[in-house]
Amino acid sequence: MKKVLFQGDSITDAGRNRQSDRTDKGYGYATVVSAVLGAKYAGEYEFFNMGVGGNRIVDVYARMKKDILNLKPDYMSLLIGINDVWHEVDWQNGIDTKKFDKIYRMLIDEILEELPDIKIMILGPFVGKGRSTLGAELNDLERFDYFVKGSAEKAAVAKRIAEDYSFPFIDLQAVFDEAFTKADDDYWLDDGVHPLAAGHGLIADEWIKVFEKMK
Repeated sequence: MKKVLFQGDSITDAGRNRQSDRTDKGYGYATVVSAVLGAKYAGEYEFFNMGVGGNRIVDVYARMKKDILNLKPDYMSLLIGINDVWHEVDWQNGIDTKKFDKIYRMLIDEILEELPDIKIMILGPFVGKGRSTLGAELNDLERFDYFVKGSAEKAAVAKRIAEDYSFPFIDLQAVFDEAFTKADDDYWLDDGVHPLAAGHGLIADEWIKVFEKMK
């Protein structure tokens, strides 16, 4: 079976049991994708979720060998960037956009050096107002604006990298912005970053569309 790896932060992690035998994929889009494609292509793919809550790009880079290279995936998706913004707001430990770009490219280069045949899909970070505004009160507009600007910068980097390496890119901000016209932000997102069930469904739908074209 070909291996499919979901990589990223808490949005990908989605509460998975990291002490399991790697079969637990959490409650999020990784499970939805695995269910849909696992049923459609029975026995053809094995799915792994190695997302870790709280991760920034430097954290994914640091665990690259254990959680990417050693698995030798045939396909990988990567959704990272919002914690590079969030950690600066709350703990002054974020990753600026220039360094985000540098480490992201280092990660990709080293993966391709070790796994030249891997197919990679890149997803851009996103924000919304949700039920609360990114760990603060809804009326904290300065905080929210900081997240919007920072997320957009990281998404722009991710898109440029996807273009430079000829990888497919999913603009999740655009996906959620369109969804916000159909139902309020808090129908899709909890705290403005972490999706509720319908939000994970949106991500899964876009993920599957891209995968069907790249497989």
